[in-house]
Amino acid sequence: MNILLAEDDPRFGRLFTHLLKNKGKYKVDWVTNGEDAYNYALATHYDILILDWMMPVKDGVQVCRRLRKEGYNGAILLLTAKDSVLDRVEGLDAGADDYLIKPFEFDELNARLRALSRRNFAPLLEEIIHMDNITINRTSRTVHRKGQEEIQLTQREFQLLDLLIQNKGKVLTREVILDRIWGYDTEVTSNPIDATIKLLRKKIDTVGENTLIQNIRGVGFRFD
Repeated sequence: MNILLAEDDPRFGRLFTHLLKNKGKYKVDWVTNGEDAYNYALATHYDILILDWMMPVKDGVQVCRRLRKEGYNGAILLLTAKDSVLDRVEGLDAGADDYLIKPFEFDELNARLRALSRRNFAPLLEEIIHMDNITINRTSRTVHRKGQEEIQLTQREFQLLDLLIQNKGKVLTREVILDRIWGYDTEVTSNPIDATIKLLRKKIDTVGENTLIQNIRGVGFRFD
């Protein structure tokens, strides 16, 4: 499973990430505040979001409520030290599918993740997408322009185009793009993003028409 963990405590974050990856055998992205959790959830397909209730910027309940309001239908598990009935009701009413009270054993967390995964919340991503005069095939990892031969893309170019198309009309920050394409622990700067965007535009844009990938100054990029 692909899991997003939102936990601001570095000790717990490192521990949960280690256990989820090595004991649970899951793919894990770890963020430390609610705003990043919200952006990552929209930018990437996750099987389950694990949201700590108490986080800076936006807490887990606020993130959960906002995602549900905007139609997010993936599985969400809340982690919290709040154990009153009213707290549990608030979390579930915000849209959480399950609720786990700290402290807990990893085996219980893992069992709840397995149970949530069996409920199959999130829809499958489309394998073939037609957009403007571009067709992208995720199975064969190919891109074609209408009525023309295949557009030759590198692996990075394909991954970046796919990420932008999945989030058409939404602004993806440079931080999200770096994490999803180059990896969270990468030490590269944002320069590779600009270089890859420039190459992509040359390959997919039509001469005389506006570029499909818009630069949102100081924030990131959007596919229109």
